[in-house]
Amino acid sequence: MQLDFWEQQLPFEYPFTISNGRTKTHQSSIMVRLSLGNWSGFGEAPAIVYYQVTVAHMMEQLEKNRKLIEKFALIDPERFWHFLHHLFPQDPFLVCALDMAGWDLFGQMKKQSLHEMWQTPWEVNQVPICDYTLGIDPIEKMVQKMEAHPWPIYKVKVGTDYDIEMIAALRKHTTHPIRVDANAGWTTEEALQKIPALAELGVELVEQPLAKDNWEGMKILKQASVLPLFADESCVFEKDVALCAEHFHGINIKLTKCSGLTPALRMIKEARALGLKVMMGSMNESVIGSAAIAQFLPQLDYVDMDGPLLMTELNGVGLDFEFQQNKGQIQPLTAPGLGVQYRPPFKK
Repeated sequence: MQLDFWEQQLPFEYPFTISNGRTKTHQSSIMVRLSLGNWSGFGEAPAIVYYQVTVAHMMEQLEKNRKLIEKFALIDPERFWHFLHHLFPQDPFLVCALDMAGWDLFGQMKKQSLHEMWQTPWEVNQVPICDYTLGIDPIEKMVQKMEAHPWPIYKVKVGTDYDIEMIAALRKHTTHPIRVDANAGWTTEEALQKIPALAELGVELVEQPLAKDNWEGMKILKQASVLPLFADESCVFEKDVALCAEHFHGINIKLTKCSGLTPALRMIKEARALGLKVMMGSMNESVIGSAAIAQFLPQLDYVDMDGPLLMTELNGVGLDFEFQQNKGQIQPLTAPGLGVQYRPPFKK
């Protein structure tokens, strides 16, 4: 194989803010390409400050280990992931990018899409609809963003002292489902007060209400909650799934955080065995990373893969968020591998 990699910077339409005042205007990511003969597989991993993940570090690690990666014989993507997992034990985001590219390359070699390889048929109208995320802003601005982007499902970032007022204001402008994501921004007491009020406003579910290690609070919250609770920051790796089953109703799997498609497949299987609902979320990946998420759609209950919707520039073509005139319904990806084509960043 030949390994190539580079940095990309893609701008958001609006500054993107989540709880604790974390805001960004662009998403910096690493792109990797694995080539073999006439085939090329692509992978994408974002740099996330609060996970101490930088593009510079990932590029340094790739250059240092280039020869080992290029010598690997890609006859099984799962073996490739195990090799990468041991090569980069402290770099799950980097492992994810390479694992993604490996699956994309392997699928093209086999002339199959990933969901076909996984024997999970894509039944039209039976896969979850992608939501559209509204980052934290003053209420008037959030209403403006909602009106500018009519969508069948909204995910709203919360974690402010005006959460209830915010959702109440948004509810006046849509009858569609609203999900909220606190990004670990509430205390147990706040959550116990806010969740019933959010339920009254027709909120569908709550993602990561408490700090990732507040297990005692989550035990109390799960017993009292009138809404389904989904783990995000509390469910990063495979080892977290079983513990989350005692404290949440479902899990949100992030490919970059869990280190790739290969462990995500195992996490879904374990979650199902434990009776958990399964969501897959994004870290603001563009088309390449979002296509990897889309390949899991037949296995998911909910999906949040709206990075390409939030950005004004994209890194690929072939990912359609409006199938048969239904917004948020992803058009089936039937081409080999990830099912999309890489393009250097271009304006939508």
